[in-house]
Amino acid sequence: MASIIVMSGAQKGDYYPLGRRTNVVGRDEGAPIQILDEHISRKHMQIRFDPDKKQYRALDMKSKHGVFINGGKIHDETLLADDDQIHIGQTDLLFTEKDFTDRESALSHFKKVGERMRATIIE
Repeated sequence: MASIIVMSGAQKGDYYPLGRRTNVVGRDEGAPIQILDEHISRKHMQIRFDPDKKQYRALDMKSKHGVFINGGKIHDETLLADDDQIHIGQTDLLFTEKDFTDRESALSHFKKVGERMRATIIE
C-alpha cells in the first residue's frame, strides 16, 4: 500500500495510509484526509488507486489554488511515484509507496527523505 505524510504546516508529521480506495484530500471535516489549511479547498484533491495497473493517481478537484507535484501544476489525472512531493494550499505532502505500522516509522521515513533533499553546501 501507499501513504501520505504531511511535511509542513500545523499537521506536520501526520500520516495517512491510502489503501486501495479513492481518497479525497481537503479541509472538509468529511474528507478522509482532512488538512486544516485556509488555502485548501473543502475538496481539493483526489488520490485514486488503479487496481489494473497497481498505481496511484492524483486529480485536482477544481481547487482554487491548484495542486503541484514536484513543483509542476497538474491539469489532468497524474501518476504518482514514490517520494513525490505534493503542494496544496500552503501545505506540503509526501507521497510514498510504503505502508507504515505506526506514526514513528512514518516519521523516520520522512526524515530520511528530507535528508536526501537537503542541498549540500560547498565552501
